[in-house]
Amino acid sequence: MILQPRDVGWLEVICGPMFSGKTEELIRRLTRAYYARQNVQIFKPKIDDRYDETCVVSHSDRSLPGVAVADLNQLKNSLESQVEVIGIDEVQFFDGPIVEFCQQMADEGRRVVVAGLDQDYLGRPFGPMPRLLCVAEYITKLMAICVQCGNPAHRSYRLAEDPQQVLVGTDEQYEARCRRCFNSGYASSESPPANETNH
Repeated sequence: MILQPRDVGWLEVICGPMFSGKTEELIRRLTRAYYARQNVQIFKPKIDDRYDETCVVSHSDRSLPGVAVADLNQLKNSLESQVEVIGIDEVQFFDGPIVEFCQQMADEGRRVVVAGLDQDYLGRPFGPMPRLLCVAEYITKLMAICVQCGNPAHRSYRLAEDPQQVLVGTDEQYEARCRRCFNSGYASSESPPANETNH
């Protein structure tokens, strides 16, 4: 049983690999907040324009109207003063100060729900996610299905040969894999240089 806070703010983190349903779960929670007649606002990084420039869209084609922002400052400037529930998709693409922002919003009594990849394509902690996981009241870690063997998958394997960490993609660039299939897929387990850092 999950204890539901009353009259206080809190932070929820939805994480997991690609194709695990993170955005769909975010949309589900925010839709319920809309039904409860709460003032909801949802944001996503402008870099993620795979399905729509402004709407938050899941791989299964569920969507909610959102605000695409280039960075945290633009998010702050777009934030409505009366908002009660704040949703942020692909939160791993924001810089470190997003953690303090989420903390501040929760401290002010708002419910903050964020979704993002907890690991990059090399299996390393992704951006602000480790710190968000530490300070969140609620954490939901979702699993996908390994396309190689059918086991539960918790990693995003990059098919495209591109060493940059931020590479927004779909099933043409990535697939979900379990630990074994992820490790056997790369020619070497050695990490690349630090500047070679996915979606």
